[in-house]
Amino acid sequence: MFIAANFLIAVGKVLDIILTIYMYIIIARAVISWVNPDPYNPIVSILYRSTEPVLYRIRKRLPAMGGVDLSPLIVLLAIFFFQKFAVASILDLGYRMKLGIGGLP
Repeated sequence: MFIAANFLIAVGKVLDIILTIYMYIIIARAVISWVNPDPYNPIVSILYRSTEPVLYRIRKRLPAMGGVDLSPLIVLLAIFFFQKFAVASILDLGYRMKLGIGGLP
């Protein structure tokens, strides 16, 4: 049972790290969009390619806000919710399994 518990704890921690890194990428993309970046810059290109698929899906569902793009805020809120709900639940389940409390009999 401890192997499954350690696996869940590892999955939870890796998911938390990945979501935190993606959150910083979204923030960097939002900050860069305030200036006129060079689209041929490799860093700008990586930021756009890694965030545009997610932001585009959110952007096409939002109503027109007069030039204000709220899609990064929506994605950041979704990441924060996923970290606090799903990742925390996975970690809690892993620790409970490891300690032998509240798990399945």
